[in-house]
Amino acid sequence: MHRPGQAPRRNGREARALNATPKAPLSGAPLRVLLRRTATASLLALIALCLAWELWLAPLRPGGSLIALKALPLALPLPGILEGRRYTYQWSSMLILAYFAEGVTRVWSERGLSQGLALAETALSVVFFVAVVAYARLTRPERRPRA
Repeated sequence: MHRPGQAPRRNGREARALNATPKAPLSGAPLRVLLRRTATASLLALIALCLAWELWLAPLRPGGSLIALKALPLALPLPGILEGRRYTYQWSSMLILAYFAEGVTRVWSERGLSQGLALAETALSVVFFVAVVAYARLTRPERRPRA
């Protein structure tokens, strides 16, 4: 019997349905794979962009310049990113901030094709940053409570 001020009784199925926590559409292993692929793709695209920008698309000097060497530090985290090493994901999130800063600076100061390339550099660095930070958080070890 239902009394005023008291919640109505529910059968077992209704109670489980109300108390069930909805599962995220992507969680665990599928999300980990998606984040690794996103980080890898954005890093490779950023390396290609930096090389193409400074050698062919809009170099500072005709024929290219040594500024193309700015792509070299991006190759350092590539093996660790491909292998899914958490520590590489952590430190590369700090490395990518230099490319974000360069992109923002050049979006502000350049015109024409260089400005568009700088915008692409900024976008790729943001995508990479978000992917590596999310991967590092997802794969962090569980903390044991202190006794």
